[in-house]
Amino acid sequence: MCLGLRLPDHRRPVSDFSNRAFEKPGSRTGRKRALMRRHLLAAIATLAAVFASAQAPSTDQIIEQHIAARGGREKIAALRSIVIRGEYREGGYVSPTATMALMRPYYKLVGDPDQKIGDFAEGYDGSAWEYYADPGVVLRTVGAASAAGRHRARFDHPLIDYRRQGTEVRLLGTATVGERPAYRLLMTLQDGFREEALIDQQTFLLLAERKAAPIHAFGEKVTTETRFADYRPVEGVLFSYLSTEVEIGTGRVLNEFRTKSITANHDYDPRTFSPPEFVRTPLQRVLEQLYAERADAQAVMWSYADFRRGFPSVDSREGIEMIGYQMLKMGDVAVAVELLEANAKDYPLAAGAAFGLGRAYKTAGDRPRAREEFQRALKLDPTHKRAADALKSLP
Repeated sequence: MCLGLRLPDHRRPVSDFSNRAFEKPGSRTGRKRALMRRHLLAAIATLAAVFASAQAPSTDQIIEQHIAARGGREKIAALRSIVIRGEYREGGYVSPTATMALMRPYYKLVGDPDQKIGDFAEGYDGSAWEYYADPGVVLRTVGAASAAGRHRARFDHPLIDYRRQGTEVRLLGTATVGERPAYRLLMTLQDGFREEALIDQQTFLLLAERKAAPIHAFGEKVTTETRFADYRPVEGVLFSYLSTEVEIGTGRVLNEFRTKSITANHDYDPRTFSPPEFVRTPLQRVLEQLYAERADAQAVMWSYADFRRGFPSVDSREGIEMIGYQMLKMGDVAVAVELLEANAKDYPLAAGAAFGLGRAYKTAGDRPRAREEFQRALKLDPTHKRAADALKSLP
C-alpha cells in the first residue's frame, strides 16, 4: 500500500538519511539513527492502519447500505404481510405449490393462508406449532423443532433493526460466494443461535447465509450455505426469487426454492396463523395430553393406561407411535421409550409398533435392542422398508 513514503532499500546504508558517514551501531549517533528509523516505521504502520480503517466500512455502515440496497427503511416498513409461492425441491421430493406467509409482527404459516389447511401445516403465532391431520393433533414444539420454526417468524430479516430484535451482529471480515467478494456478518440471535450473513461488497444485497444445524430430526449438525439470487422488486423492496442450500463440506445441493410469485400487504386475521380449530375425539385429546405431559413419565403412563382401560375398542397404535416419535424429536427420550414399550406390548403383532420401539432404542443409544426390534418388525412384515433401512444403518 503506497502512502507517499519511500522506505530505504535493505541494501542502502543508513547514511542515505543524511550526508553524514555511516556510524557504528554502538555509537551515540548510531543509536539516535536507529531510534529515528523505529519511529519512522511506527509512523508508517500507524498511517497504514488508519488508511485501511478508512477504507473498510463498519458493521452498521454495511447494514445501512444493505437496507438501502433492498429499497430503504421506509419501503420495508410499509410491508405488512407477504405470501411467497413457489417450487421446493429436496432430493427426489418436489412440491410445486410450496407456500409460506409472514405477517407483522411475528406471524408465520408454512402453507397457503388463502386455502384450507391440508394434511400438514406448521407456523408461529407467538409459539411454534405443528398440525397433523392424521391422527388429528396440534403440537406446540420445543427444542430444535421450535427453533427452526421461530427463527424466521419475525417479519424482517435479523439484520434490520437488529438491536431491537435482540440480535448481536459482528463483522468477521470478508469471504467470497462464488466469485463475489462479501462481508461476513456474524448474527447471534437472542436464543444464542448463530449464523453468518454474507453481504455483497458491490451491491450490498444478501449473497448467502451460513449456519450449522440438523437438517432433519435426529440428524447431526451440518454446516450449510444458502445462496440467494435473482432479486426482484415487490412494492419497491427487493426479494430473492431463488435460494439454494448446499452442504459446505461437499458442495452437495440439499434443497432449492424457486419463487413464482410474492403477494404483499393482504390483511389476514391473526387466527390464520394459528392451528385449525376442531372438535377432538377421545383419542386425539389423549394424544395431545400425552405430548403435553412428556416431561413426566409417570403422568404419561398413567394417562395412557387410563385411556386404554376407558376406551378398549379404540385402536391407538398408530397415534401412540406418532406421539412417541414427536417426544423423541423434543428430546424426551426416556418417556418415549417407556410409552412405545407399552404400545409394542399392547400390539405385539404390529410391525409398526416394533419399528417405532426400535427407533426409540436407537435414539437412546441402545443398539442391541434397536436391532432386535427392527428384526422383529421385518419378521412380522418382510416388506417394511423403513425397518430394513434402519437395520442397515446400524453399525
